[in-house]
Amino acid sequence: MDDLLREYLPIMIFIGLVVVLGVVFIAASFFAVEQHPDAEKLSTYECGFEPFEDTRSRFDVRFYLVALLFIIFDLEVAFLFPWAVTLGDTGVFGFWSMFIFLGVLTVGFVYEWKKGALEWE
Repeated sequence: MDDLLREYLPIMIFIGLVVVLGVVFIAASFFAVEQHPDAEKLSTYECGFEPFEDTRSRFDVRFYLVALLFIIFDLEVAFLFPWAVTLGDTGVFGFWSMFIFLGVLTVGFVYEWKKGALEWE
């Protein structure tokens, strides 16, 4: 049982070091700089417009559309990194399958562009 706990010791040391360094860095930034918050910084929401009285008010659909587009193309990049690392092992099949994947995403991007989803009026 002691051998098993010794294997986890470096992980526990790392977690402890991260927690201590996090607290030290936050405390250092708090004490090193004078705090002068203004009314904008102290407002409830810092998103570019004043908060509404009614919490059930409607948001413009463009906020959601931009968020979905970001998630889609962010996932595209997330799939590209492991593919690029293992390209030597996957060979020609892996290359062409990713080429088809990127083609489908490009067609979707062109469709969104033509529909005006990327225009912010």
